[in-house]
Amino acid sequence: MPSLSDVVRNHTTLDQADLDRLQLLVSDWQMLADLSFADLVLWLPDTEGLGFWAGAQMRPTTGPTAYLDDIVGSFIPRERRPLLDQAYDGGRICREGDPEWRDDVPVRVETIPVRRDSRVIAVIARNTNLLGVRTPSRLEIAYLQSATDLARMITDGIFPYGGERLLSTTPRVGDGCIRVDRHGMVTFASPNALSAYRRMGLVTDLVGSRLKDVTGELIHSGQKVDDVLASVLTGRAAQEIEIENSDATLFLRAIPLRAEGEHVGALILLRDVTELRSRERELVTKEATIREIHHRVKNNLQTVAALLRMQGRRITVPEAQAALAEAVRRVGSIAIVHETLSESFDEHVDFDDVADRVAAMVADVSTISTQVTISRSGSFGVLDSEVATPLAMVLTELMQNSVEHAFSSRSTEEAIGSIELAAQRSVGRLRVVVTDDGKGLPDSFDSETSGNLGLSIVRTLVIGELDGMLEFHPRTDGPGTTVVLDFPVKE
Repeated sequence: MPSLSDVVRNHTTLDQADLDRLQLLVSDWQMLADLSFADLVLWLPDTEGLGFWAGAQMRPTTGPTAYLDDIVGSFIPRERRPLLDQAYDGGRICREGDPEWRDDVPVRVETIPVRRDSRVIAVIARNTNLLGVRTPSRLEIAYLQSATDLARMITDGIFPYGGERLLSTTPRVGDGCIRVDRHGMVTFASPNALSAYRRMGLVTDLVGSRLKDVTGELIHSGQKVDDVLASVLTGRAAQEIEIENSDATLFLRAIPLRAEGEHVGALILLRDVTELRSRERELVTKEATIREIHHRVKNNLQTVAALLRMQGRRITVPEAQAALAEAVRRVGSIAIVHETLSESFDEHVDFDDVADRVAAMVADVSTISTQVTISRSGSFGVLDSEVATPLAMVLTELMQNSVEHAFSSRSTEEAIGSIELAAQRSVGRLRVVVTDDGKGLPDSFDSETSGNLGLSIVRTLVIGELDGMLEFHPRTDGPGTTVVLDFPVKE
């Protein structure tokens, strides 16, 4: 099914400003369909003036549809639907007394010209399925009157108002609807609107009261309502606003109604967002608590590392000093992950920063005289915390192992080495390659039987924690070693 933009560009002479106006209209015409209890179809004039193209379609949520099939992209020649011709040529709303019959369904049709500046650029056909029509209730009468007012404003080029930024919480007609007159007095309130105000503490009826005064009493205990809120509650400004007290939170949208250039009242749609805001506050509190926990864990790990360094300085046995230094680095790699998590709003980590910081830590605390440079290529992307922590430890062990063993036999003149860290992210997997230009693996090396503690940790974490694959190879383009990790990750 083609989009509105496709139909405009392929079949009409409308310009970009016309298209912008029509897109603004269809982004907000669900309200008109619901108030009308009718399907809306936007008909666009053909390039050669031979007829009209259906550019958009909207079904009501308040009544039965008149169109079971999608008709966007279809063409109607002139004289097939005289009401379309009359509305487009005459620039006025047109309706017929006798219904059309479509698949044994009587449909009342009304055509509404869409004007931009002084030009009619399209026609809205309002199609009402009369099988669902009964003696109208007070609610239906109020809805239909509001729909009539909006239709006139579309014909006059007033509605929709530009500059409004509709949000996901923007209320619909069924959420709650209030009609106020030019003085801000409530002339109609739907049951849902009344229930929302009752939740805020209202004990009387809304109809016959001044909405600004009633709302001010509920949210400010009688204090004066500020100018922005007053302009919304009196229907003078096309704006959205949120009001709350200790009992409830409501989201309001005001649509000023005008006739012949005069303000005649407003339609105010409202939605009870109490539960939504409550959940949002709970999430914010939970996120703050989790970040605080990670911050404390990071601090505790740094304390442990400091204690190990102090202990290492008091020990004179070189092997014990080296073991404690390795423990400090392992604790440090975990602390880096928790520090990153303490700064984020969820349990995900941008691992590129973690990898760079781990590499810097390994290079800074190396215990041999070799000058080692560590570089990274590719991106790890965002990883879950349960992946980030073991991966940080694995990289620490692999790079530290290269620093300590790959370059240990070099003379002072040769004491320069490099480690390359490459990451390749694909759908559902992460491949990491760690390459050094050191002396390479001994002939008898076997990662499965090696007694090196660091390699045992790497093997356990990669296979057990990451559910991945671990391979050691001689470097193909020169002396050195290549280690390949491949494991699944969540997108």
